[in-house]
Amino acid sequence: MPAVTHSPYTEEQIKVWLRGLLTLAWADGNFDEDEKAVIAAITEDELAPSLDFDHFEPVTPDEVARVLGDDPAMAENFLRMAVMVALADGVYSVEEDIQLQAFCRALNLKETVLASVRSTLYSLKPENDAIATGLRPPASSGKLDPLKPAREWLDQMEVQDPRLARFVCKLIPSQCPFERDVVLFNKKLVHIPPMCKINPLYEQLVGLRFRALSYLADDCGEDVTPLL
Repeated sequence: MPAVTHSPYTEEQIKVWLRGLLTLAWADGNFDEDEKAVIAAITEDELAPSLDFDHFEPVTPDEVARVLGDDPAMAENFLRMAVMVALADGVYSVEEDIQLQAFCRALNLKETVLASVRSTLYSLKPENDAIATGLRPPASSGKLDPLKPAREWLDQMEVQDPRLARFVCKLIPSQCPFERDVVLFNKKLVHIPPMCKINPLYEQLVGLRFRALSYLADDCGEDVTPLL
């Protein structure tokens, strides 16, 4: 029988947190209808049954700040998970970046690490800046690791709620996703290799998923076999 685990978050905080993640995940339209349905089912059936997906409204930065902004640790954990959601599908878009910056400013968090992630993961093309581009490793700079602050920051993500833990386990693939093409109007825009080969923060995604699994198994006493 699963252990009784008390979440440090209220129901309102969880609802706004999840609405924020979904707002970000769907910001660039990269998820097709089937993928949206899967995410909606995860959230509606297991995490926040009171969310009305037939009339889903994207969360505003002001709303996130009002509900999550009083606790700096909670705000930072939300932003960490939002960054992970932006990275989870292997494409980091301009729209996602704009949304993350808006959340960051509303929560009065420093944008230093976010700027590092942004400049490393994609390059804007002035002639077509609305198209999502594949993640790419940082340029070599000798022994320096420009992503070290981002890695350390993301590795500090704490998993303290079983609903969020299940969301993480189902959103982040258990294995390296296959390569694919991004197609618009029957024209290939970009080819994306397997994410584990090109995403310099893939280990942080895998680490978060492992911590979520461990939390569910060790702290909550849940059977995580279906999530493996």
